Amino acid sequence: MKLGVYNAILHDRPLPEALKVIADLGLTGIELNTGGFLPPVHVPTMDQILTSDAARDDYLAVFEGTGVSIAGLNCNGNPLHPKREIGEKHAEDIRRSIRLAHRLGQDRVVTMSGLPGGEPGATVPNWIVNAWNSAALDVLDYQWGIVAGFWKETDRLAADHGVKVALELHPQNVVFNTADVRKLIELTGATNVGVELDASHLFWQQMDPVAVVRELGPLIFHAAAKDVRINAEHAALYGVLDNSFRRLSPDEERTNLGGAEWANEWPKDSAWDFVALGRGHDTAFWAEFLRALQEVDPEMACNIEHEDVELGRIEGLEVAADVLKEAAASLV
Repeated sequence: MKLGVYNAILHDRPLPEALKVIADLGLTGIELNTGGFLPPVHVPTMDQILTSDAARDDYLAVFEGTGVSIAGLNCNGNPLHPKREIGEKHAEDIRRSIRLAHRLGQDRVVTMSGLPGGEPGATVPNWIVNAWNSAALDVLDYQWGIVAGFWKETDRLAADHGVKVALELHPQNVVFNTADVRKLIELTGATNVGVELDASHLFWQQMDPVAVVRELGPLIFHAAAKDVRINAEHAALYGVLDNSFRRLSPDEERTNLGGAEWANEWPKDSAWDFVALGRGHDTAFWAEFLRALQEVDPEMACNIEHEDVELGRIEGLEVAADVLKEAAASLV
């Protein structure tokens, strides 16, 4: 398996420096952000690469001799957002990333299924978490119609370019669990749309990532190594769907998610947190996770995503890399 890093945490430095960090960690892959919620910081010549062989070759030359190669593209966003300035941009980012992957000799693009509004004319997405009433199922029927149409079209584009699109099973998306994946494939007949197995979003849903890998099998195209710690004392009081987020003001550092939407501050007494590998689940778990992925595809890429706010950028990557390498070594 190819073990690497999703590059968003290294957007604070130029690409050559990011590649050195990854090489120094003893890892060999970099998953490059190419749009969506985040700008393509490490692919500044994307437009030129799409049209110029010289620009493409110049870009690929940056990786030569580094010991690190491209291990997928990532354009996580909401391509179905009802506000056109967000939805259309993120949808086009996916299409451009598919074409870019083909140009760069890559065959994996990571993104999210998307989340529409709940009815015609809506201006904000509507995530149905528990469809106990008939109106909620009406919303889901409407949303699935939009989802199916978009992903049928996108699947054709991906197939034409020899690219597999891997959907992260992420909250605030229509597709966020195993049943949703099966439904998407059934509705679309997709051959080139599957799953990026990020264990972290399954942990807080009380899903078993290893069981999900073995259930979905060849529909798993790509993987992310990110851990979750359940804070039992807070989860007991608030549950894992706690909404105690704080809106950040314009004079505070915050991440734009498209248009006039911004990421909020995480709850102080959170029921769960994203943590570096080993701080939520031990090395034995991650070995079993890698083993399950290897059974699906021995060449699958598994890239660290660092969002542990208690650890610095490099410190968090070092902690995660040590656990991931130890887990991989135990499979030999």
